[in-house]
Amino acid sequence: MDITIKQLKAFVAVAQTRNFAEAGAILHLSQPALSIAVKNMEEVAGGQLLYRTTRTLSLTPEGEDFLPVAQRLLADWDNALADLHNLFAMRRGKLTIATMASFSISQLPKALSHYRMQHPDINIAVQDVVAEDVVDMVRKGRVEVGVTFDPDESEDLNFEPLFEDRFFVVTPKHHSLLDIENITWKHLQNYPFIALQRPSAMRQMVDKATMSRGIQLNVEFEANQLASISSMVANGLGISVMPSLTIQQMESLGVECRPLTRPTVTRRVGILTRRRYPLSAAANAMVKTLKNQITAP
Repeated sequence: MDITIKQLKAFVAVAQTRNFAEAGAILHLSQPALSIAVKNMEEVAGGQLLYRTTRTLSLTPEGEDFLPVAQRLLADWDNALADLHNLFAMRRGKLTIATMASFSISQLPKALSHYRMQHPDINIAVQDVVAEDVVDMVRKGRVEVGVTFDPDESEDLNFEPLFEDRFFVVTPKHHSLLDIENITWKHLQNYPFIALQRPSAMRQMVDKATMSRGIQLNVEFEANQLASISSMVANGLGISVMPSLTIQQMESLGVECRPLTRPTVTRRVGILTRRRYPLSAAANAMVKTLKNQITAP
């Protein structure tokens, strides 16, 4: 048997007031219930903590030594409960989320701004990584919430779609492709192509779209980051394919963006969480914010 919080409170109240009636009133306990709590605690402790006579009540030497310990334990308990309450009330805490870089530079800032207005005491860390790493970080519990492409069938993950993303071709300004009204994937094979390195999800989608049409892209450069590819495109090293999430950033870097057809390639972007693992209050609030604030690009 262990000493309970109720027993600690009973002992401390009696030790401080030296009066069972007054201690019972403080704790809203009857005197018999208070006496039982103290007696049970003494039995667990293995000895007498209070010395009682018909007229006086005092602490034994062991009780004197234990009183400051008991007071500290109760203070720690109260602080722990306060901290827990603050976590649920989101008056303090930290939340780490993982998102694709294309999402973190386009749609995420708007959602974070709204979240911060609603929950200013929550510290937020953003891990902007490739789509595959978002899935891995959520799966391993390194983050509670991720935003990425639909990972398809996954028994250990929940995916809640936000919107459909579509692939665009990006070219330098004044490129000859821009003269074509409806640019198809077949048109791309006539120009130097800059691709994301394998095994990125985007590269797999591009490979699937081209292979299904018997199209052979002329890949002359590869890079790990979309920003690097856009800079290479802007400097005339070739053309590339990007998700519509990145259009605003791409155009700001000096490239042109046009929709691609035959086939039109789309993939769902959404919120990723772990199944069978409850989210914290802060994470639940983030999921709600993303659902309410994010719209299709």
